[in-house]
Amino acid sequence: MMPLMFAQEGEEAIIQRIGGKPEVKKHLENLGFVAGGTVTVIAKVGGNVIVNVKEARVAISQEMAQKIMI
Repeated sequence: MMPLMFAQEGEEAIIQRIGGKPEVKKHLENLGFVAGGTVTVIAKVGGNVIVNVKEARVAISQEMAQKIMI
């Protein structure tokens, strides 16, 4: 298991768990990041990670990407 931050561009992975405070977990859950769901890293730009989750593109900060374990 590793943080989403370390996934390569174009890599598809399954989310194992979400870490962080309850409000952070809820925010990520609302964006579509749930355990068992798939996520694909599209690009890493300027400290942000652009991912495809539930057929939507979402940009999250490196800090948030560290809390998502794949």
